[in-house]
Amino acid sequence: MASASEGGREAAPPARRYWRWSKADFFPEPSFRSWRAYGGALLSTAPRLRDRVTSRSSEAVEAGTLLAQSENPLRRCLSWIDLAFLGFGSVVGSGVFVLTGQEARFDAGPAIPLAYAAAGFSALLSSFCYAELATEIPSAGGSFSYLRVELGDLAAFLAAGNILLEAVVGAAGLGRSWTSYLAALIGRDSDALRIHVPALADGFNLLDPIAVVVLCATSALAVSGARLTSTINSIASIAGIAIIAFVLGGGFAHFDSANLSPDFFPFGAAGVFRAAAVVYWSYTGFDMVATMAEETKNPGRDVPLGLITSMSAITVVYCAMSLVLVGMQRYSEIDANAAYSVAFAAAGMKWARYVVALGALKGMTSGLLVGALGQARYTTQIARTHMIPPYFALVHPRTGTPIYATAAVTLGAACVALFSSLDVLASVSSISTLFIFALVAVALLVRRYYVAGATSPAQLRTFLAFLGLIVVASIGMSVYYNSGYGRRWPGYVVFGVLWVAGTGGMALWAKQQRVPKVYGVPLMPWLPAMSVATNLFLMGSLGSLAYMRFGICTAAMLVYYVLFGVHATYDMAHSEDQPTTLGADVADGVEQGKIVPV
Repeated sequence: MASASEGGREAAPPARRYWRWSKADFFPEPSFRSWRAYGGALLSTAPRLRDRVTSRSSEAVEAGTLLAQSENPLRRCLSWIDLAFLGFGSVVGSGVFVLTGQEARFDAGPAIPLAYAAAGFSALLSSFCYAELATEIPSAGGSFSYLRVELGDLAAFLAAGNILLEAVVGAAGLGRSWTSYLAALIGRDSDALRIHVPALADGFNLLDPIAVVVLCATSALAVSGARLTSTINSIASIAGIAIIAFVLGGGFAHFDSANLSPDFFPFGAAGVFRAAAVVYWSYTGFDMVATMAEETKNPGRDVPLGLITSMSAITVVYCAMSLVLVGMQRYSEIDANAAYSVAFAAAGMKWARYVVALGALKGMTSGLLVGALGQARYTTQIARTHMIPPYFALVHPRTGTPIYATAAVTLGAACVALFSSLDVLASVSSISTLFIFALVAVALLVRRYYVAGATSPAQLRTFLAFLGLIVVASIGMSVYYNSGYGRRWPGYVVFGVLWVAGTGGMALWAKQQRVPKVYGVPLMPWLPAMSVATNLFLMGSLGSLAYMRFGICTAAMLVYYVLFGVHATYDMAHSEDQPTTLGADVADGVEQGKIVPV
């Protein structure tokens, strides 16, 4: 009979089948083994919640020990060029072809290039923050992992919920727009391919089965492997660049400066910032690039290069293409759903509308493809922590991709895309994105200025005082601008001085506790503080309806966290058999340490 061990080493347990479905795969934690165990967990909610709120993860856990939850690794196969093309492919086409017409028509008018410039500036600031954090914590979790390490479990969970909301809503919006441009390509009205259901409320009464099919098809390709998906995206992006060059050349050839006058700001500065807050959704592809750090050959070098290169190029392209649109056609005549195709037809180039529609379809398909990659990796890392069932963290051994996570996000996006119109989706997605990016900038400041067990209480108090001043001044500026006093200058001076005092005070008197290992954000702390300010300012420019939806979603997330997430993550963090299954980094511990009170 064969021995159970050989050479003093225990035989490895047999590999588990990937295609499985059991309660233990979804709820393996002790708190969910029985109704009695769950009842006991609920009675312990208060101390468990306190433990989760004050606990922080570590770099080794996020980019090392948690990977065992996937059973099979994601494959390192991408370079900075791949990342740059992924960023470009995920953003250009999804943004400029989808939202430019809508926001030029209803919010910014001819000033739409300024809205893209403002949103691009804020997004570029965020990309710098992401670049440093991604090199320090090269995890598939992106912003979720950064926040778990620096701000703790609850902040990370709120970000996780909004990340998943953004993923579902963003993919659904692209799917809906894909249908609009397909209709334009065949010479039909933008809603002609949708099914009108009068019994449903406005904004939800145009069913879109084509969007569902497109979402499922792109996700099926994404699960085939990151390398193949990246190659296809790169080829498609080169074709997309050629189409963009055609749009710019043909657009400027029919540019009429009279379309920019007599009123360049028909909706005022408020309309420009309102449009900037909405079109910010167009820049969200770069955070998908950050989630690919775990599959990048040299994340310390490749992630910053890929992020900053793609974001700089994207901002220039957006501003130029939005200027072309309002130069070709007066803003009040722009078609909000298929703006570029209709504008070229109005300029006498009816044949060009088909080229533009093909370019838009290509861009949106690339956006869906890269989005499926990034969204699934976010979901995978969230599931690794057990905030959602760990079943969705499993990576397929042959493809090296998280098939279950991809399917879950796709199913949610397909359900939303079937019913919801683009204007409903854009406002919800933008506020979630801005909220997450502001939190990431705060997390970077915390990382540089606070290290558990090393930062003295006096230094911590100094840092928190100046950080609080930055956040309060940023919120105050946004509220003041959107209040009835927004036309008066004294408020801007007061909040501007407070912001400068907070940032300058942090630079002068708060001692940095950590030096970046590879890449560091320049002008620390000014650049991250400006990122906080711009994101919060743009959040304030969104309407009350967006905040109501955001509040409802956040409340639902908190209910889920109290009933499920806090108990699953508590069991995960305090599991006695954790050290036997998580590999060499266990010495670092499941939790880095507690957030020390001032």
